[in-house]
Amino acid sequence: MSNWFYLHARAIAHALRRLFGQPVGTLLSALVVGIALSLPGGGYLLLDNLASLARGVSGTPEISVFLDTQAQKADADALEARLKALPQLASYRFVARDEALKQLAASGLGDVLGGLGDNPLPDAFVLTPRGEDPELFERMAADIGTWPRVAHVQLDSAWVARLHALLELGRLAVLMLAGLLGFALVIVTFNTIRLQILTQRQEIEVSRLLGATDPFIRRPFYWFGGLQGALGGLVALGTVWAGVQALGQPVARLAETYGAVFVLGGPDWRASAAIVAFAAFLGWLGAVISVRRHLAGA
Repeated sequence: MSNWFYLHARAIAHALRRLFGQPVGTLLSALVVGIALSLPGGGYLLLDNLASLARGVSGTPEISVFLDTQAQKADADALEARLKALPQLASYRFVARDEALKQLAASGLGDVLGGLGDNPLPDAFVLTPRGEDPELFERMAADIGTWPRVAHVQLDSAWVARLHALLELGRLAVLMLAGLLGFALVIVTFNTIRLQILTQRQEIEVSRLLGATDPFIRRPFYWFGGLQGALGGLVALGTVWAGVQALGQPVARLAETYGAVFVLGGPDWRASAAIVAFAAFLGWLGAVISVRRHLAGA
């Protein structure tokens, strides 16, 4: 095990010497990788932030449960007890029929309601489920609709379904962009390693004459590709953070026009680690393909 660590430490040191030995080339490669990865990374982050903004502007989706007009207080209490037992329910509020009538009268319909005589409005519960999955809304509405004394269930999830569809479409587009750019970055690393192999041809031949094995020769190239990709990932992370800082104030002002308070957030540590790890993987993959393609003839 100690020999394994020693060999990899030696390969890392060799790769670092190559990277810092050509600072201009390393910087340009890191910029190419970073700028390319910042596009899907920033797009995915923007989608998450836009989803939060849309939720703040549109309000929390709800389910309205209307009791029949013959329901008594005991029926409402029994329904409330069943609602409290639902694990998928985040909160609820009870709207008494008299309170609903007052709200309608305050909205300017007092003259119309005055001619109706008795209060025609039923008691109601307004429910807020946990999460925003449209299927959850539909399941809850269908289940509650079968309960005793429930006359009608109104589902307020149409905008949620549209929002989810738009976000899924956006995420799919970002993933496709990430795949295409990732393929391009593998090609960039492939060519970089190919040039490294060509420039070190004589060194590789001497190493083989001295008894160096193929894994020993290939290992520094693998680390070179991975480290170069990781540097590109750091550049991508910095580019995304710069974009967040630049767009923060304009987005906040846009949210204020809708009466919402919104702060554009940057990637958390998990997303940051994923960007760097993905970039390192692309660099390593390009190095592996290039080494297996060109080292045999070196």
